[in-house]
Amino acid sequence: MTHQAAADAALRDRGDAYRVTAPDVSVRVVGAMLALAVATVHVADQGGVTALSSPAWIGWGYRLIEVGSVLTALVLLLPSSARLAAWTGWAAGALLGVGPFVAYILSRTVGLPGDPGDVGNWGYWVGTMSLFVEAALVVLSVSMLLALRPFAVRGGLQDLIGWARGDA
Repeated sequence: MTHQAAADAALRDRGDAYRVTAPDVSVRVVGAMLALAVATVHVADQGGVTALSSPAWIGWGYRLIEVGSVLTALVLLLPSSARLAAWTGWAAGALLGVGPFVAYILSRTVGLPGDPGDVGNWGYWVGTMSLFVEAALVVLSVSMLLALRPFAVRGGLQDLIGWARGDA
């Protein structure tokens, strides 16, 4: 409880500029681990790395998710000097989580073309785990995108002002 009191005092005394936050690296590592967990769940659901789900378009969709998961994790783990922009990894994480989440819900409600057998199959534990991991990745990614928004807006305005002056 004394840590909370110290944090509250720091916020009162120094204002919003001195917020208590988690280090950027640890948050990016958690995001990368969630992205790799999405890949792991889809490999397990397919029956291994060499297996391909049926129908083939779903199997290739799984491959796309698996490759996208690894690439998202790599982008999140890159040092800030090597990344395109701070928001790229988080945007990829949000898309990586939303896509399979929506596809799973559709497969269990209305069904997917060529795969009507999963309609109503809500008891599949790998699918349930996938929903939790993807939801966690989306929440973390959207939170980070919202946290980065003021910096992106400020940087965009500075670029615009520099362009209007003829600096760039």
